Amino acid sequence: MEKKIQNLIVKESLRLSATYGLLKLRALEGETLPKMLPGQFVQVEVADAKNTFLRRPISVNFVDRENQELWLLIRNAGEGTAHLIALEAGDQLNVILPLGRGFSMPGDKSKRLLLAGGGVGVAPMLYFGSELKKAGYNVHFLLGARKKEDLLELDEFARYGELHISTEDGSMGEKGLITQNTALQRTWDNIYCCGPMPMMKAVAAYAMRNNIECEVSLENKMACGIGACLCCVEDTTRGNTCVCTEGPVFNIKELKWGI
Repeated sequence: MEKKIQNLIVKESLRLSATYGLLKLRALEGETLPKMLPGQFVQVEVADAKNTFLRRPISVNFVDRENQELWLLIRNAGEGTAHLIALEAGDQLNVILPLGRGFSMPGDKSKRLLLAGGGVGVAPMLYFGSELKKAGYNVHFLLGARKKEDLLELDEFARYGELHISTEDGSMGEKGLITQNTALQRTWDNIYCCGPMPMMKAVAAYAMRNNIECEVSLENKMACGIGACLCCVEDTTRGNTCVCTEGPVFNIKELKWGI
């Protein structure tokens, strides 16, 4: 798949909460975005920030082909991401895209699909859900957060599938962890998951117990995004594997999680 180092312009910068921001980027006039698959990510340069010479890996949140837009959902986790959230319309970003291996399409359109995301881990699920709906699949989303204010893009998700929601404080949806949601009492053929590691391991364990095909999108620390620095290595059935090149999406059967 073609990869580019490309300057993109900020069309819109939205502050979704005190912690999260959404950047809507578009290609410069006369340019187009490369093909991107759900579950892939980009490496974003953080210019003009004092302590951030490394690029930041950000999941592809959504791709609007008609308007040549790329959406990036960003959690404020430090100086680099704070700088990105503070960008304004008209600013430019240098981006390497697309990177990594994305989610697998399930094949049979009668498959019962559950896309589970916690916190900023919901980001890749929006684009994946939109592509699944476009292809004729029936999609369900299981979305979790600590509180109502941390639930992201609910209106967008509702365009592509049925929502199941959990908040730890019970301020919206079911009270408790995402793994306690009654949606998991239903029958599923495939589960796709991204979020905090304890959540992904719990969902993966549930899938293993119930013989459900499951893929997870790992959020290991990445510096280069191209397999050179080895800081994102994960122990798999194929040995130590770079998440940035062989992932970030893995079938749980590949991971040595001991679940």
